[in-house]
Order: sequence, then C-alpha cells, then structure tokens
Amino acid sequence: MARRRTLPPGRERPARRIASSTPLRASRPETVPAGRPVSRGPRLARIGIWTALAAGPLALMVALAAPSGTVAQAAPAPTPSAARPQADPAGTASHFVELWLRADAAAPDNPVGAAVRAMAPQAELPARAREARAPEAVRVTALRTVRLPGGGWTVTVAAVTDEQHEPAPGTGTTDSAVVVQPAVRYFAVSGTGGKDDGPLVITGSPAEVSAPEAAPASTSVFDHPVPSTGPLAVSLGQFLRTYLAGAGGQGAGLERYLSPGTRLYAPRAASYARVEVQDIAADTETAGGKDVPADGTKARVRGRIEGEDRAGTRWPLEYHLTVTARAGRWEISALDTGSPAPMPAGVASPSATPIAGGTR
Repeated sequence: MARRRTLPPGRERPARRIASSTPLRASRPETVPAGRPVSRGPRLARIGIWTALAAGPLALMVALAAPSGTVAQAAPAPTPSAARPQADPAGTASHFVELWLRADAAAPDNPVGAAVRAMAPQAELPARAREARAPEAVRVTALRTVRLPGGGWTVTVAAVTDEQHEPAPGTGTTDSAVVVQPAVRYFAVSGTGGKDDGPLVITGSPAEVSAPEAAPASTSVFDHPVPSTGPLAVSLGQFLRTYLAGAGGQGAGLERYLSPGTRLYAPRAASYARVEVQDIAADTETAGGKDVPADGTKARVRGRIEGEDRAGTRWPLEYHLTVTARAGRWEISALDTGSPAPMPAGVASPSATPIAGGTR
C-alpha cells in the first residue's frame, strides 16, 4: 500500500476544483414540439384512391346485374298561347251598309256592286227606278253588336242619307222641283266568323229595323239651382263666353278662369258671335250660396247655354264642369266630357286631373 506524501505545514497545495465546463452550444438542436396539428391530407387522399379502386369492380357488377329499362320522362307541358281576340264586326257591317245603299241591281258588276257581293255573296242589291238615283251622301255608324250562339253576330247600323222627295202641296215650289232632305234609317246586319281574329262574312241583305231602344234617363245629380247673380254663375258665364267667343281669338285669356295646374284649350272650329247662359245647376247646395266657401271646396256644375253663330243659327249646348273655390272666387278645374253618374250620399266630388286639351 502506497504511503501518502505529507508536505510540511504552509506548503500544502490547494485543493483542485472540479469545474464543470458548459459547452458553448449543444451538439444537437433540441426538437421543439409544434403548436399546430400535423396535416393528414396526404394520408386521406391515399385512402380515397384505394377505396375508389376497390369499389370499381363492385360498381360494375351491380350495373350488370340491374335490369335494363327506359326511364319515362314527363313531357313538358305546352305553354298556352295568348288568346287571340275575336274580330269586331262593327266596321265590316257599317261599310257593307254604305255600299249596299249606293248599289244598284241594274249594274251588279260595277265597283260598288262587286264590293257588296264580295262581302256578302248571297245579298241582293236594291232595284232602283229609272228616275231614282243613289243617295249622294251616306253617313253610317255602328250602334250595337250582339253575339249569337254558334259564332254568329248581328250589328245594328244607323245610316243618315240625303233622300230626294217631291215637294209637299202648298209649299209654293214648282212640281218639277225636287227636295233633298236628310233621312235616318236603321239596319241590322247578320253574319258569322271572326273567331281568333279570323275573317268575317255577311250572310245576306240587311234588314231595316226601328231605332234601338234607349235606356231610361238616370236621376240627375245637378239638383241645386244656382242663382244667375251668384258668384258661381258669374264666373261660369265669363268662362264659357271666353271659351267659345273670346275677344282676340278663340279661348284668349282662359288662364284667368282656371285653377292652378289646369290646362284647357278652346275649340278652334267654333265661331259663335254671342253666348248666353240659360241655366246653371250644381250637385251641392254650397255652390249656390251668395258667398264663396273656403279654399279647396269643390263642386260639379251643369251649364246650359245658347250659342249663336255668325249665320244667325242658335245652338243649344250643355257643359259639365268641376269648379274649385280659391281666393274668394270659383275657378274651373275640369271640363268633363261625359255625364257624371249619381254619387252616393256623403261622397265628396272627385278632384280633377289636368290633361292636355282639357281636364277630366
């Protein structure tokens, strides 16, 4: 056994320190765990590919084992086309009556007779006397159309003709003179056709009939007379005189009688030298008062006047108007073109809407 060497006091060697040296860097970097999951896309893609390959033969076997057949599909529903309107026979009937009144059985091949036969192959033409002539002027208007079962129709036509007549005894005219007087006649024309806007045909000669029956007159809404000296009568009279016989041209200065926003034009063909107001009535008692009501008050008015033209002929005329109170006077806000129907009690008069050429 080796003996340990002992040094004298004071000369001992200091004890060695075992230093633990820390390397400057690790020989291998540490692996830090990631904070997000690892994508499994490639793995799922591989699984999908193998599944498809495995299912291919199985799908083929199922298709071969299934019974073959044709799948019936419902046919598309046909789109209904727009219904075509039924042809209106009124114009055809009016034209036929005008031609028929001018036709003559003695000349069936002239243009008028040929046109009648083209429209109505079975129609007979009028047989005129030698001295008789076709009417010089014929004006026809279709009044009423009646539809019959089976596609037939009948149109009532009014014809105004200039007929030649012998002078009445005691009139002072010579026997050789011929008097031409207007005559009003009514004819019923029957025919078929016109379905789906198709052609029309007249089945025979027209039948002369009486005038169509008129409907009974309805109760007038103008049951409140307006005094001739009241503010409404004065305003209405001034307006109608300016409207029909205004100084400086027809309708000059109409704007002063119209409500704001109302447009109205006077008839250019009118040539009245004098206009007189005969009667004025309103649909409300307020319109006939001595004082003009509050602004915005409306009333419907009927004015009967007499216009005398420059030849001295007097023409009775009737106007229906809507008036509105404003600034202490009545103003014209509408010139109605039709007779108004009676309104229920408690219903106010409708307001007017301005239109070109007049209001309604």
